[in-house]
Amino acid sequence: MRRGGLALALTVALAVPASTSGWARDVTMTLRHAHVVPLSFAELKGWRQDNHLAAYQSFMKSCGAILQGSKAMRSKRPMFGGLFLACEQARKVETPTDASTRTFFETNFRPMRVAKAGDVSGFYTGYYETEVEGSLSRTAEFNVPFYGIPAKASGHSTVFKQYDRAEIEKGALAGKGLELCWVKNPVDVFFAQIQGSTRVKLADGRLLRLNYIASNGRPYYPVGRDLIDRGIIARQDMSMDRIRQWMDANPAEAKELRDKNRSYVFFEKTPLAPHTEIVGAQGVPLTPLRSAAVDRSLHVYGTPIWIDANLPLESEDPSTPFRRLVIAQDTGSAIVGPARADIFFGAGNAVGSIAGRLKDHGEFVMLVPKTVALKGDSGPPDIPLPPARPPEIATRTAEAASPPQ
Repeated sequence: MRRGGLALALTVALAVPASTSGWARDVTMTLRHAHVVPLSFAELKGWRQDNHLAAYQSFMKSCGAILQGSKAMRSKRPMFGGLFLACEQARKVETPTDASTRTFFETNFRPMRVAKAGDVSGFYTGYYETEVEGSLSRTAEFNVPFYGIPAKASGHSTVFKQYDRAEIEKGALAGKGLELCWVKNPVDVFFAQIQGSTRVKLADGRLLRLNYIASNGRPYYPVGRDLIDRGIIARQDMSMDRIRQWMDANPAEAKELRDKNRSYVFFEKTPLAPHTEIVGAQGVPLTPLRSAAVDRSLHVYGTPIWIDANLPLESEDPSTPFRRLVIAQDTGSAIVGPARADIFFGAGNAVGSIAGRLKDHGEFVMLVPKTVALKGDSGPPDIPLPPARPPEIATRTAEAASPPQ
């Protein structure tokens, strides 16, 4: 789900007024529950080979929102303030090319490797916008509703918290005029709620987009973990496709499993042309393979993130190198932690199979504006040391390494 979040977790340790040059002196801030290590761009494998112009173009979409931020917002959130200044510099790139945009990133940002406390790397999944067949009226074939929210609840992120998923699917909201459209399969609704949006293709060829607008506030239950714990799907085989296949093949058991996830998501309806762009939580269009969803309680929208991972893009084997700069432009309630990102793949079922099988570790490197001094509050990961070598072996090794006298 593309919305949600925890309590604000970026804390300001020091605030310093801007310098006369327009650039603020370093503002120190702490990324909680994270181990942070400064790097150089030369240490980023594949950095020079990336398409920096594509990353810059995605970043500029975020800048359109960031540059609307007030002075109070910039003062309250140092990372936002740093991105604001970087966006001002980005607008000064007169003729954007791959070379000039790479120089822009290197001039205005510092790479900082981030890992969750006690871990050594980041974790990546993928998401996409599904497309299903639907109807604006209920029929014998299309009889599963997508629900919206009452007009009086507009602006509220939590509605109908007195009902859980099972109660809503049994009809607790029936007859209230909240049905946006109807589809054939409850699994379609469930996966749209996980993804946070979907496209609905009507019989006359028109398309609707249903976007997340609120939830019932109940906790999300990870159905994939449940299937792994019960031995139904092996951990190494787990993917969105496998969950879907199992649910379609076992409708009664699938209903019981979905009911364990008491969280229920509501949508708003938007007509769209077939090639309309998908908008993320930041309010800007997402770019396939250049946009990512992050934990919004930890990260600020618009933050560039360097990903270095081997992913299952060409097959189910995670062997395809993925080294590129993406921009944090979306969020999700299941995306939790300082080194966690969900890579956006686009729309349609063709990319769904690829996005759905991502569950891979890799380096998570934030590009932090040079006006911000980022630090973590956790020490190095607790990696078990090998057993101590027998004294005689240690002595021989030391002697062998010693220069001759």
